[in-house]
Amino acid sequence: MTALPDAGVSLRDPAWLRRTTWLLAAAVLAWPLLAWTEFDPALLLDARSLAVSWRFVADFVPPKHDAAFLAELAAQTWRTIAIATAGLALAGMIAVPLALASSARLSISAVAAPMGRLPAVLRQGVRWLLVLLRSIPELVWALIFVRVVSLGPTAGVLAIAITYGGMLGKVYADILESSDPASTQALLRHGSGRLQALLYGSLPECASELVSYTVYRWECAIRSSVVLGFVGAGGLGQMLDSAAKMFSGSEVSAILLVFVALVGLSDRLSALLRRLMA
Repeated sequence: MTALPDAGVSLRDPAWLRRTTWLLAAAVLAWPLLAWTEFDPALLLDARSLAVSWRFVADFVPPKHDAAFLAELAAQTWRTIAIATAGLALAGMIAVPLALASSARLSISAVAAPMGRLPAVLRQGVRWLLVLLRSIPELVWALIFVRVVSLGPTAGVLAIAITYGGMLGKVYADILESSDPASTQALLRHGSGRLQALLYGSLPECASELVSYTVYRWECAIRSSVVLGFVGAGGLGQMLDSAAKMFSGSEVSAILLVFVALVGLSDRLSALLRRLMA
């Protein structure tokens, strides 16, 4: 039986005024920003825009599925996965040593006394390098490498490797720093080297989080490799660019379905790895 509210108890939300105030403040701030960016949703309701959009979207069903197109789609899908995986592998080769160098958790000099000036300066220099690597978007790196190594997957792999190397290195270092230092410091105090302290102290505690973030970055790398295809790095992005320019809705919808499948695959892979690491 449902109890009736006490007549003396107010049903009014005590925080409604604060929430309303913040909502109005956000709207006041957003309005000039939208005006500054020339945001005009009325353009979507223009008769010509609606006609073109309807013809394009109506062509989405059914997705194109002839044998020749599906064979090309499969080849470009595999190329996209290969670009993302190779780029992430190179990024890991950049990120792991930089993360270990920038983290004080495995510093022998910082265990018994304040860290020495030279190690502190070197670690700060590595952190600045990580900032530099991740501050330049992979799209910019791709535009540079396309002119260096010409069109093709190589530019995409290098672009992902450099930018994601900075991202992975920063997050790996943060994960190591946020872990419980007791086991790692105990190993270092009893004469273990940095490698032993990493393998038997830090990694057992951080492995699940590190794997989960790495798989998430692999998913992001797949999306990035698609975007890089628009600037000539190959893969599904280049195929989508050609289909969109030709207003071929059936091809676009087929490619978008592959995107959804790839993201779902990475999500299931992440869940599987977390169960195995538990």
